[in-house]
Amino acid sequence: MSTDDESFHPLGSEWEDELEEMLDDTEYDTELGMKMAQDAMRVTKGELSEAEFHEKYHEDVMEEFGEDNRPTADAFEAAQEEAKGTVGRMLDKFSGDGEDTRRGAMKKMGAGAAAVGLGAWGTAEAGSQQSIAEAEGEEGGHGGHTEAQEVHERDTQWGMTIDLERCDGCLSCMTACASENDLDQGVNWMYVMAFEDELTAGGSPAPDVMGGVEQNMLVRPCQHCTDAPCEKVCPTTARHTRDKDGLVLTDYDVCIGCRYCQVACPYGVNYFQWDEPDVAHEDITGHDGAEVDDPKEITHAEYENGEDRWVDSRSPRGTMSKCTMCPSMQDGQQGEERVGTTACERACPPDAIQFGNVKSERSDAYQHREHPSKSRAIIDISYSVPSVDEIDEALSDDDDFESALEALEIDSELVSVMKAIDIVSERLGPGDEENNSILETEQSILESLDALEEYVDLESEEVLSELRLGDGEEDDAGSRLREYAGNPSNKFKLLEDIGTNPNITYIGQEPGPEAHQVEGPNSYGDVTYTRSDGSEVAMVDNRKEDVLDEGTVGDAGVSL
Repeated sequence: MSTDDESFHPLGSEWEDELEEMLDDTEYDTELGMKMAQDAMRVTKGELSEAEFHEKYHEDVMEEFGEDNRPTADAFEAAQEEAKGTVGRMLDKFSGDGEDTRRGAMKKMGAGAAAVGLGAWGTAEAGSQQSIAEAEGEEGGHGGHTEAQEVHERDTQWGMTIDLERCDGCLSCMTACASENDLDQGVNWMYVMAFEDELTAGGSPAPDVMGGVEQNMLVRPCQHCTDAPCEKVCPTTARHTRDKDGLVLTDYDVCIGCRYCQVACPYGVNYFQWDEPDVAHEDITGHDGAEVDDPKEITHAEYENGEDRWVDSRSPRGTMSKCTMCPSMQDGQQGEERVGTTACERACPPDAIQFGNVKSERSDAYQHREHPSKSRAIIDISYSVPSVDEIDEALSDDDDFESALEALEIDSELVSVMKAIDIVSERLGPGDEENNSILETEQSILESLDALEEYVDLESEEVLSELRLGDGEEDDAGSRLREYAGNPSNKFKLLEDIGTNPNITYIGQEPGPEAHQVEGPNSYGDVTYTRSDGSEVAMVDNRKEDVLDEGTVGDAGVSL
């Protein structure tokens, strides 16, 4: 939904005007960039075919860039070698004008976004979605279905389920991302925002769920769309979707810095690197204890044809960057234990971020999306459940329910939740393809429950009543889990109506058209992150006001 009838961009006319002004200060064709972005979104909506889009702009792209490797027809196959090193062309255009002139252009192009409200991502029907309790277990499609999706069907699609009702606004995901990727100050690949929305849910705050806060929260990384408009407008295939896992990445060696991807992105997630990054490439090392011998191990990702491409960590001067979902982790370059994880997910104290293969029913992202109350309960009781050995050591055949609780030093609430998980569980098991921690933990809980039931009857009418599980049916267990872990009413994707097919699903309150950001639980200025070179950097929210106007590297990204 657009915030302005005359604007093609979902973020509205002010944002669109800002983007147009930004392109005016580059050496590239502003009108071409704006028109291509508009038509790229028409493609995702199904109003224009991929072939028509490619043909419509082929001659103009060839004239402007001297190449057209956009990923349609045979262009994707032609890809990389011809475009390598073209970033130098862009930098050369500025180097001859003197530092003062270049700095002036930097300030114009890096002026930051117009202040857009969260309502730009909202819908008029926000808050009216079917209850998750009613829809749980249903797959449900999201957005349109276009030619690009037919081409890019794959077994693995990395993505996230973000539980907004568990988010406590601590900003740990943002600092972990900045630290992992050695980002310059103000380059926020994620945003955590508190918002108010008087037109949805009666203006009531989000429920306080297991460590969350009584505020509506929104966490916004790149959505890694299956049908990404930013990819469609890139003349060099620098912005591309990796075939094996659906990650939308930027090849820094191929990127020419035209910024067309920034204009075409409906979510405002792109950043342009004007100056040399604060951390030199040779100084990049692993974080969180990861050992690397060569920075290429965690800055380059692997491709099916045997090549590696520079797509991870902070970008070099003159290129675009955004959230990558940590491809070096997904490729096992930081250890097999990190496959299926991201820096932001690993750092999140309330486990609000669940990453994984959204197509696999065993993944954390899938489990939390389809069974949020059960998933929450598994996470929250995981450290309280006694092990099988502890149960065997503490109990005997003479124990009844009450004596077993006393011997194990646990309460009936814990056993109630364990039994409810057992009743609704499909006992899938985690499998061995990736880090499926929710099902791993569920399996451990069920093993302990099985051990407990070797000594105690948990299926008698009396015990089920004490456990508040009714007749022990699945509906009773589902109600018990929702009572314990909360019953999120909404499950949504941002701007799913425009057909980009984002691969992040949100649990919780969707922003409505009048949503606006308010002060959150933690101020950006109160947190810091540490980079590879040992420097400690304070997080800032508004890049223009807090960084650019102070003479530091600049960029236009959505600042809310």
